[in-house]
Amino acid sequence: MEITEDDGSRHWAEPGVYAVSPGVHRIPLPLPNDALRAINVYAVTDGSRLVLVDSGWALVEARELLGAALKALGAELGDIAEFLITHVHRDHYTQAVALRRDFGGRVALGADERPSLEISADPTTMPMNAQLRSLAQAGATPVIEALAKMFGNYRRPRTDTALWEAPDEWLTPGRRSVLPDRELDVVATPGHTAGHLVFVDEAANLMFTGDHVLPHITPSIGFQPAGPDLPLKDFLESLALVRGLPDRRMLPAHGPITPSVHARVDELLVHHDERLDEMGTQVADGANTAYEVALRLGWTRRQRALGDLDAFNQCLAVNETAAHLDLLAHRGALTLSEVDGVRHYSVA
Repeated sequence: MEITEDDGSRHWAEPGVYAVSPGVHRIPLPLPNDALRAINVYAVTDGSRLVLVDSGWALVEARELLGAALKALGAELGDIAEFLITHVHRDHYTQAVALRRDFGGRVALGADERPSLEISADPTTMPMNAQLRSLAQAGATPVIEALAKMFGNYRRPRTDTALWEAPDEWLTPGRRSVLPDRELDVVATPGHTAGHLVFVDEAANLMFTGDHVLPHITPSIGFQPAGPDLPLKDFLESLALVRGLPDRRMLPAHGPITPSVHARVDELLVHHDERLDEMGTQVADGANTAYEVALRLGWTRRQRALGDLDAFNQCLAVNETAAHLDLLAHRGALTLSEVDGVRHYSVA
């Protein structure tokens, strides 16, 4: 594997080692059966100390590709001194835990991810409990049934708790030394998850945006075992926070590097304003649960019907709809009531 310039001439998910900026390289690693295709892991090094921003999914193929990429940089897996993790999702966190177990290296994660991590590490809990509760509140029984067919064991206790060990450090906002001559600003950006972080390299004019700001898609909102009541409110406030910082080159976890964080944030803010209006209109037209609203909307850039999505993505879509409707109710645009555990919305 050779180092190449990250000039956009190759598809962003194509395996390789891409030079982004002096001392920063992008390494795409594979994801299993995932529409996102890959995750960008960023190697930050001064030639003697090596730090990774995010780590990838704990997969044999991902480990082998990461090892080959580091070899091109003159390093090995055991040379990773530290992992800075943007958030607790499996594709960002679990390989760091696995590599720490085998080679050492410290793992650092946002402090507000602790409740979700503790639930994931508890062998008595069942995967997707929080999502199933939300689907029940959304009146989405067909989606719950579809998930049962897709994941036959989702109601059983977790068997992967070893991948959810605690980090060595709980990160909080502020400036932090990464290399002897390199500092990153740790910025809390809750929304996608409660403890999501972005990292700003002021000197190099870079922002590692994780899943908070992505170039081609809007991230799922609040997909985690323990989340706030209004994750969309948190997400929009975090977007506004990032928009208020100086513009930077955007280094996302999924998708190509782009020259402006601000440009994409502006697009996301417009998208969610339009989505809120559209969902409010559907309630005014007679849809009164999140599931009923989701059925009337188009999903993905292709505007696919909800039923055309697989069960997992239906789950994401319905719960994202619920997050928008709950925010409209919080703002006073809708009235929220609950009957037999199902949330109903009406025009205020």
